[in-house]
Amino acid sequence: MPIKMKNIISITEARSNIFDIAKEVQKAGNHYIFTENGKAKMAIMSSDEYENLMEDLALAADPKFRARIEKSREAIAKGDYVTLDEFRRELGLKLGKGTEYAVVMDKSKKSYKAKGKGISRCELI
Repeated sequence: MPIKMKNIISITEARSNIFDIAKEVQKAGNHYIFTENGKAKMAIMSSDEYENLMEDLALAADPKFRARIEKSREAIAKGDYVTLDEFRRELGLKLGKGTEYAVVMDKSKKSYKAKGKGISRCELI
């Protein structure tokens, strides 16, 4: 995500506006770069975005996760998937206002029944 030019400010300016900046970074996508003598010194973002970024970096460094992503890409390239709408139709699920669904991963060879329909084995790739 590109940094907005208005969000690059000097540390001196940031010091006098820190409470406004703290409020602004709570909005999704708002980050600030603080400069000193015209050079970038630090970045600031919300703690939620920071935690999400750290989780993303940890996943990106995990070889097993990267292998699962590659396996997913291969499956998609082969057309070996169903859309969410197809999955719902297969299970007989109707999307209602405010309805939440959970998908459970099961790597066994068992079959299950949901609303009278058989479900074949599902695997999270």
